[in-house]
Amino acid sequence: MGPGGGVPDAVGLVREAESLEQNGGPPAGRRMERKNVMAKIHQTAIVEDGARLGADVEVGPYAHIGADVVIGDGVKIAQGAIIDGHTTIGESCQIFPYALIGMKTQDLKYKEGSVSYVEIGPRTVIREFATVHLGTADGERTVIGADCLFMAYCHAAHGCILGDHVICSNSVQLAGDVHIQDYAIIGGCAASHQFCTVGAHSMVGGMSKIRQDFPPYMLGDMVEGSLKVIGPNVVGLTRRGFSREVIHALKEAHRFIYRDGLNRTQALDRVENDVEQFDEIKRLVAFYRNSQRGVA
Repeated sequence: MGPGGGVPDAVGLVREAESLEQNGGPPAGRRMERKNVMAKIHQTAIVEDGARLGADVEVGPYAHIGADVVIGDGVKIAQGAIIDGHTTIGESCQIFPYALIGMKTQDLKYKEGSVSYVEIGPRTVIREFATVHLGTADGERTVIGADCLFMAYCHAAHGCILGDHVICSNSVQLAGDVHIQDYAIIGGCAASHQFCTVGAHSMVGGMSKIRQDFPPYMLGDMVEGSLKVIGPNVVGLTRRGFSREVIHALKEAHRFIYRDGLNRTQALDRVENDVEQFDEIKRLVAFYRNSQRGVA
């Protein structure tokens, strides 16, 4: 058993399986069992000594798993995927062909020998050729939360933090230290400047350039070369069970902030005084007031 409490050492399992096969044990395909733990590792895959694999993990042909990687139960790693560094993959994730997770950051401030991390939450799907890089400084984490969909060719740079249920469509590019809050959706080929935050339950249209924070619950798209807030993300909010009253209040807040010709301070005061104070309205106002980069 490997370190960390009951998760098997992957290479040890491979060797055990090979021995069993040579002695008439399990059939080819490197299916390995130890008590109630089973992993299936293709014979062309490389799993370095020290990697820890949970139950029912599948590792496809030519995949490479580094020595410091921890893989949760039921994870499927497809052909040619590379998982390296101090990376943890949550249970039931799917890693598609040629995804690269836990590679060295591209940040030029990185110093050789620094130890940083990648964490992928349970049931998240990482599609083909996506890249998720380690942090830059010692202890920095790059995180993709639970139940996310990170589509083909997406990139999360050092220190990005994605919440739960986030969807990044094909070729979304996130610079360092970008935060994407729960249930946000980023359209294909959108790109975010470093340090930006995209609020919860928002949707940013494809090909957008995110240069400032983007507010929660809102829908945005490029208009005359800039990302503009169009209005509340009505379709997304309705699908997730937000009430008509909350959606109406968000429409009123949008009117004060973007359509009535008020400056931002005046608009937020009006929202606090003239819009029913649902929790969503309080969070929206707090997002504007706490922003470090300004809000689109």
